[in-house]
This record gives sequence, C-alpha cells and structure tokens, in this order.
Amino acid sequence: MRVHITDIEHGDMLKEDAFSQVGLHILPKGTVIRGEEADLLKRHKVEYVDIESREENSESAPGVLSEAMRSHMELAIRGYQTIFLEALTSGKFDEVTVDLQLEPLLRTVDEHRDVTSLLLVLEREDVSLYNHSMQVGMLSYYIATWLGYSREQCYAISKAGYLHDIGKSKISPTIRNRSDYLTNYDLLELRKHAKFGYDIIRASMDDETTALVAWQHHEREDGSGYPQGLTKPDIHPYSQIVAVANTYLKLSESRRGEAKRPLLDILREVHELGFGKLNEKAVQALVQHLMSNLIGKNVRLSSGTTGTIILNNPSDLFKPLVRVGDQFHDLSRERQLAIEEIFV
Repeated sequence: MRVHITDIEHGDMLKEDAFSQVGLHILPKGTVIRGEEADLLKRHKVEYVDIESREENSESAPGVLSEAMRSHMELAIRGYQTIFLEALTSGKFDEVTVDLQLEPLLRTVDEHRDVTSLLLVLEREDVSLYNHSMQVGMLSYYIATWLGYSREQCYAISKAGYLHDIGKSKISPTIRNRSDYLTNYDLLELRKHAKFGYDIIRASMDDETTALVAWQHHEREDGSGYPQGLTKPDIHPYSQIVAVANTYLKLSESRRGEAKRPLLDILREVHELGFGKLNEKAVQALVQHLMSNLIGKNVRLSSGTTGTIILNNPSDLFKPLVRVGDQFHDLSRERQLAIEEIFV
C-alpha cells in the first residue's frame, strides 16, 4: 500500500526499501516505522513509501464509516442547521454551538486516513446545504493538515470552511434551494451570500479571518471571482484552501437527473483550475493525496471489465495503470479505456 509520508501511522512496516529523491537508500524493507524512522524519512524529503497492508476491521476498513464518525457527522450537520436558523432569524449565531459540533468531528477525522474512500462514500448521499458545509469544513481540515499547518490553524481553517456559506441564510429559499436554471437576477442575489456571511460572522464572533473566508471563498487568483474580483495577493490563505475544498465538493455533486461525474474527471478539472484560478499548493495537496489513496482500489472500466489500480502514471496522473486479471492496461496509452467507477 503506497501512502504519503504524512499518512504514515506509528507501527507501519515498509513493504519495499525507501529511497530519497536522489536515490539514496534510507530504510530497508521490513522496517517498522516509529518516531525516529518517520523523522529520518522527513529529513530526506521522502514523499511516498510502500507499506504492508494494515489490519482492517469494521471500524477502520477503507470506505466504511465507523459509527463514531457517522454519529459526529450527523451531529455537525444538525448543529449547522441550528446555527443557520439562528442566523436566519437574528442575523447571528452562538459560536459555542459551532465548537460543540465541530470539535468531536475533527477528532474522529484525524483517525480516518483514506480520504478518497471517505469522499466516495459521501458522494452517494443526498447533499443538502447543511451537509455540504460539514463536508467543506472536513475537507478544508485535511488540506490544511497536508499543507503543514499547525493543529490550531487546521481547526481554524476547518471552522471557516464549516461556516463559509452561512450567508445563504439571508438569501430567499426559492433561490438558494433551486437546483435547476437560475436567472441572471437569481445569480446576482445568490452572490450576495458572501458579504452576508462576513456580516453574520462578524456579528457572532471576534474573528476577522473566519469572516473573510466567508467573503472571499468565491474569489479567484486571476481576478475572475466574486464578489470583489480580488487577485491572489489579496485573498487570505485560509480562503484559498476553503475555495479548493468547496470547488471539489461542488463538482462532485450531481444535478437532478444527471449521473455523478467520475472522480478522476473531477480531479483533473480541479488540477487544471490550480493553474491561475485556485491556489496551486492546495490543489496539489488534494490531488496527490486522493490519487495516492487510489492505489489498490478496484475499478470498473469503460469496457465493462473490473480491475485494480496498480500504479499512478507520472506522465499522466489521471490515467493510471490498471490490472485486469493477468493483463495490465496503461490508460495513458489505451486512450479508449477510462475508469467509470471506483469501488470502496
């Protein structure tokens, strides 16, 4: 199982020798990774290692949400609904309520390393505004962790992601709940949620940064976003991370009557947005971690056959090597084949 260095757990065993980027042998096959070994890999800037498969159980098997995680997700969704209704009626909310819902979820999130399976499971569910906000908060936390932010900063970024759409409480429900065609007037009204969110958070919390994230999460580095048309130097780093999480999750949602898009198509589009619109480092962290989690997963190809992803292709990241029985298919060469479904 190939994992990123930040996803290594205490007690993991190397399946293959570990080498640095310049080919220096760092640790031999069979090494049990503890604190000293993990530090050694980090010092030599090793990004990925192959480890023996971890023992799986009903609590941690890839793609299976533990009861604790499911419970904390539901708590966070219900909690968001509470603060949303408070903002709707009074223009502010109780910050303590936010922390009570979010902190238990993030403690559980720390234990779930296979983020790809987690997101694929969540894609199967009907996504409400409340559910979406919970997911943005959770994915923002992961991205911040991968980027090396401190635990306190990761929590702050997650909290900002959780609250990024609170301004929609001030938008007419006939507009914010519409999933089909929006008129130009509807779009202009909907865009007001960013500034409304800033105002609501400033009225509820002594936290300018969290309020800025609500105001800026639709801004783009090239100035093509809204509501202010800011460019990269003027967009807060936390806003840039939440924008990546929000964009990925919005692309993952299917409109009524439409089939869900394949994960690799979504990742490719987010990857392309990382060249000028979304923050490149945050995009790369998301793409690299989700792609590394794909190795070993079973897939259905456009030919109707099922196989297993064996290796990510460095020349075309979104066209991996897939084994079907005794045959290997390099999707970067066999362009007629594509991955249509990933099983968890």
